[in-house]
Amino acid sequence: MVNLIIVKIGGNAISKLNSDFFEQLRQWRQAGKKVLLIHGGGPQISKLSAQLNVPTHKENGIRVTDQETLALTKMVLLGNTQPALLLRLAQEGLAAIGLNASDQQLLTGTYVDQAAYGAVGSITGVNELALSKILNGQVGVLAPLALTRDGKWLNVNADTAAADVARLLKASQLYLLTDVPGVLKDGKVISAMIPQDLPQLIEDKVITDGMQPKLSAAVRAVHAGVQAVRITDQLTHPGTTLKMEAND
Repeated sequence: MVNLIIVKIGGNAISKLNSDFFEQLRQWRQAGKKVLLIHGGGPQISKLSAQLNVPTHKENGIRVTDQETLALTKMVLLGNTQPALLLRLAQEGLAAIGLNASDQQLLTGTYVDQAAYGAVGSITGVNELALSKILNGQVGVLAPLALTRDGKWLNVNADTAAADVARLLKASQLYLLTDVPGVLKDGKVISAMIPQDLPQLIEDKVITDGMQPKLSAAVRAVHAGVQAVRITDQLTHPGTTLKMEAND
């Protein structure tokens, strides 16, 4: 979808969205763009797990997802963070709809490594026809969950989910909203990057563990045809832009 813009929002960011964010969405919609928001909920999942004495285990930065953790994840994403984001959009006068994998099988996926991580998945398919129709008249708010071919739920990292959906749909732009203004080097934002820059920046420890998954996902997206991936803390700030070529 050449006119599709995907924005990933972390669970903590929902309560911090400002009027500029909603105004940018409004401008995109008025310009005929299709807008899809993919929301996380990691901090809220961890908080609820602690309250219910459900142990949280992470391996290689991935939340190991047994059936109890999967149930909590669905509860938070579909019952807490998604309604909170939909409420904010409604308050700002933006037509929006909450979506998940079970709506016309929007997202299908496979296990990353069931033995190691449990019900953690990656997205392998998107019902493009259904999603395109949905996004014609409203902003989509999609949870990062997928379904296997035989109907098993999968927990998908929100950054990875956003990049996979952008890659599969060949979105024009992908925004990964985070709590920093971009990729920082010596305290300053690196305004532009190409995939070939990453190994050196990782070696120099400019890109640390927390940012690596975002950038790995971003690289896959631009390799698949997404024109630009932007890592920023606000839609109206350029942040760090990743493209295939420096002069693109």
